[in-house]
Amino acid sequence: MKTEIVHEQLSGAIIGAAMAVLNELKPGLDEKLYENALVLELEARGHKVWQQKRFPVSYRGHRIGVLIPDLIIDELVLVDTKVVSAFTPAHMAQMTGYLAITNLQLAMLLNFQDSTLQWRRVVRQPDRLHPQ
Repeated sequence: MKTEIVHEQLSGAIIGAAMAVLNELKPGLDEKLYENALVLELEARGHKVWQQKRFPVSYRGHRIGVLIPDLIIDELVLVDTKVVSAFTPAHMAQMTGYLAITNLQLAMLLNFQDSTLQWRRVVRQPDRLHPQ
């Protein structure tokens, strides 16, 4: 029995765009530069991209601040760009929190540190999604 991968085609498109960015810019730059280039690359490929979209964060009915993730692609996938030696459990936990606040099901971490793009998918289970 094959397990369905959440937003498989879109994930592949995001990885392909990130690889194109890394191939052209090369490693060694600030993550914001990769983020900005990724926006251009994804938009050129026909995707709808929100950069730095703001999500209110509340606690017990009180607004306590704003979450501003790097990118939201096609209203489905949250993308966070990194330039780190390796992904850590803290990165994964951060994406889990971002998914809870944005009510999205998939987050992708993209690491532009080396000449080979690294990525991780963080999936939030459907039974843990809350209505918008």
